[in-house]
Amino acid sequence: MKSRSSAPDGRLRLLRCDNCVPFSGAKALALSNLFPGAQMIIVTPTLQIADHEIEFRFVRASGPGGQNVNKVSTAVELRFDVGASSMPAEIKSRLRRLAGRKLSDAGILVIDAGRHRSQEANRRDALARFVELLLAASKRPKARIATRPTAASRRRRVESKKVRAGVKRLRSRVSDSD
Repeated sequence: MKSRSSAPDGRLRLLRCDNCVPFSGAKALALSNLFPGAQMIIVTPTLQIADHEIEFRFVRASGPGGQNVNKVSTAVELRFDVGASSMPAEIKSRLRRLAGRKLSDAGILVIDAGRHRSQEANRRDALARFVELLLAASKRPKARIATRPTAASRRRRVESKKVRAGVKRLRSRVSDSD
C-alpha cells in the first residue's frame, strides 16, 4: 500500500507502508504509479482523497508531436466530483472558489494536462496540479481583524478634504458682488 503526504516544507511525499521508505518531491509523483494498489492520496494529515474519487480520461492532444498527436491519446483529463467527495464542507467551498473555470456546472473539477508528449508525464502533471489546488483549498484564510483609523490619519484625511474643497472653491464662477 502507498500513500502521499505533505512534508513540513510543503513537498509531496510518498510512503510505502510495507517498509516505510519515504520519497519526496517529483520522485514521489514519478514513483506513484509503480505502486498500483494505492488506496488514498494524503494531501494533508487531515485531508485524504480516495483513488476511486479521481477519474482519468485520455484524449488526443493538440500542439506539437507530429504524427504522434493524431495516433495516440496522450492528453489527460483529470475529473473529480467535488460535491460527492469525502472532503469537509469548508474545503469544498474554498475549492469551488479557487477552481474557477475548471469547475463545471455539475460541480466536477476538470484539469486538462497536455504539455508533455507522453501520457504518463501528462498524468503526473494533472495529478500534481490537482494536489496543489487541494493544498491551496485546505489552507484556512487568515481572519481579518478590524482596526480603527489612528488620530493622525483622521487628521490627515480632514486636511486633504479641506485642501480639495479650497481648490474646487477657486474653480467656481466669480460673482459680481466681489
